[in-house]
Amino acid sequence: MTEATVPFRAGREGYASYRIPAVVVTAEGTLLAFCEGRVKSASDHGHIDIVLKRSTDGGHTWGPLQVAADNGTGLAGNPAPVVLSTGRVLLVHVRAAASATEDLIRQGKVKDADGRRVWVQHSDDDGLTWSSPVEITKSVKQAGWRWYATTPGHALQLSTGRIVVPANHSAAPTGTDLGTEPQYNGGHCLLSDDQGETWSIGYVDDNTDGYINANETTAAELPDGSVYFNTRNDSPSPGNRADAHSQDGGQSLHLPFRPQAGLEGPVCEGSLLQLRDPDVLLFSGPAHPDARALMTIRASTNNGTTWRPVYTMDGLPAAYSDLVRIDASTVGILYETGDFGAYERIVLRRLPVTRLT
Repeated sequence: MTEATVPFRAGREGYASYRIPAVVVTAEGTLLAFCEGRVKSASDHGHIDIVLKRSTDGGHTWGPLQVAADNGTGLAGNPAPVVLSTGRVLLVHVRAAASATEDLIRQGKVKDADGRRVWVQHSDDDGLTWSSPVEITKSVKQAGWRWYATTPGHALQLSTGRIVVPANHSAAPTGTDLGTEPQYNGGHCLLSDDQGETWSIGYVDDNTDGYINANETTAAELPDGSVYFNTRNDSPSPGNRADAHSQDGGQSLHLPFRPQAGLEGPVCEGSLLQLRDPDVLLFSGPAHPDARALMTIRASTNNGTTWRPVYTMDGLPAAYSDLVRIDASTVGILYETGDFGAYERIVLRRLPVTRLT
């Protein structure tokens, strides 16, 4: 049997909308469910906080709503949490002025101080309290990049200890272009080799041919230690997803982003989770070809080369998601869904590993 609970409902607990889920399990076994709490509307800009609920029983029940990161009446968003080998929970995220819309940023009409900037903070008590945020923008954002977003979803700590945070950006346009065109989207990742104390930029994928343009990206460490990246593609290649591989921990791509037509679905974020025992790579995302609906988990036993569907939640609208290994026998998926629209609630569904492998 699968079980579902609803940690976030639109219009409840002080927020008009909840979007962009991310979930991790701590060293103590506590589930931390993050998302953006959007105060006045479902808009991607405005007054937005990163909110959190904790579960100490595997997602059966949830504690009270907490604010993990805020930017006054501005935006704190795109939570990218990762649990380190030390037990510390890092929360990488972006901040911007409330008035800084994506279109204005991509057109270069927003001052750098008001645009998308990158911050990190941490918790050493299972998400109960959080440190003051530290800005890392200068280390992880190239001059000339305009839009910037981390993940969405969880980040990674590799078996080597390196932290990898998938991310995306937009480049300045050429000619008479505005900068809002899909071909100016690019992908990159953030790297830290010292538990999040210092940061650098790993691979950068900028390709303005309009065929594959990486946007929201998720990653997993494969059994051989290489890193598999899977991205939303906003350009008209075969399908709406692309994938890439790195053999040096995200520093570069030995296989660049190429179309992954085996993951049919709309233009939307997705999530990855590498299982061990057995070694199966999971992907979650809506599977309807033309709409954000039909949340489905698909599995690969050949490191993302081919995929097969293994579990569909239901036929309802659904959008962003994040996958987590709750315990040895259970996988969790935290995802946006609703009866008549994809953004009515964020659900945590518990799934037996045996149903997915």
